[in-house]
Amino acid sequence: MTSRRTVVRRAPGKLFVAGEYAVVDPGNTAILVAVDRYVTVTVSGTDGTGVVISSDLYPRAVRLQWQDGRLSAGGEEAAYVVAAIETVGELLAERGLPVPALSVSVTSTLHEAGRKYGLGSSGAVTVATVAAVASYCGLRLSREDRFRLALLATARIDPKGSGGDLAAGTWGGWIAYRAPDRGQVLGLARSRGVEAALAADWPGFAVRRLPPPSGLRLEVGWTGSPASTTSLVSGLHRRAWRGSSLHRTFVQNTNGFVRAAVDALEAGDGPGLLHQIRRARRELARLDDEVGLGIFTPELTALCDAAEEAGGAAKPSGAGGGDCGIALLDADAAHHLSHVRQRWAAAGVLPLPVSPAMERSQE
Repeated sequence: MTSRRTVVRRAPGKLFVAGEYAVVDPGNTAILVAVDRYVTVTVSGTDGTGVVISSDLYPRAVRLQWQDGRLSAGGEEAAYVVAAIETVGELLAERGLPVPALSVSVTSTLHEAGRKYGLGSSGAVTVATVAAVASYCGLRLSREDRFRLALLATARIDPKGSGGDLAAGTWGGWIAYRAPDRGQVLGLARSRGVEAALAADWPGFAVRRLPPPSGLRLEVGWTGSPASTTSLVSGLHRRAWRGSSLHRTFVQNTNGFVRAAVDALEAGDGPGLLHQIRRARRELARLDDEVGLGIFTPELTALCDAAEEAGGAAKPSGAGGGDCGIALLDADAAHHLSHVRQRWAAAGVLPLPVSPAMERSQE
């Protein structure tokens, strides 16, 4: 008989504030903020066996069957949902528990008419799916356990991803995040199992919440052009730049302004934070000049220029190449905000109404 129980979990999108690209290497810190647009995952029982996945981003529902601990291919669009379910399924198997037949439904406000905003939808759907499926199956997991399961799931698809989107989606708010070595933790899960990977030390990994900026408001501009973080980061890995003196200088400089930005946030130093965000913009521009990734598009450059002319600070958020940029502006200067938005509109940048998201505990 199909269970009538239903579990609903959601995870917010994210924006990188500082430290992107460097955070891909284990142990380097980035600052992120979770935003109040969400992926929501609803899990219930279904007739038969296997898993049925449906989404407002997929043209039709897909039914998958288990075979040797893996689900039959569900298409690229469902890859992160499938990986999350499989990872939770491995943990259930190690604990001697069955995986029931599941209906998994996904809805998202991280896109418009099928175009993604660049707010980390793959990370958010992974976090929400892990939380919903684990809860439906009776697993009581800590916040960090859910993050670790989500990282194991996404690393199987893209081991170069830092997991910052997963941390923001799990902890919410403003956070400082350092990534573990994804190859190492994947190897641990393969050799010793998922349970052991949850309990083991993950060198380099750290996350802590930060206070929001003092006297500043966060504004987000969307360029309307989707960008592939995976493609941009992979392109950087393929170039001779990685491991070079230029690479080491980039990481050193990035770590410097990220540490200073964390200190400014914790001290309530708004002007100090603006200075570090401007440094972050310049360092990304230098990387773009050296490597030619295409981080700065004309729209992102115009977004940043408009904010700085109004006395604020701005930069691309994440890998760049499109998607979103962030700006920090004086919270009390409404005329500055109006001017910035006019400049953005003239450059084809759409203000995206989002606010920092503090998630309720699901522990």
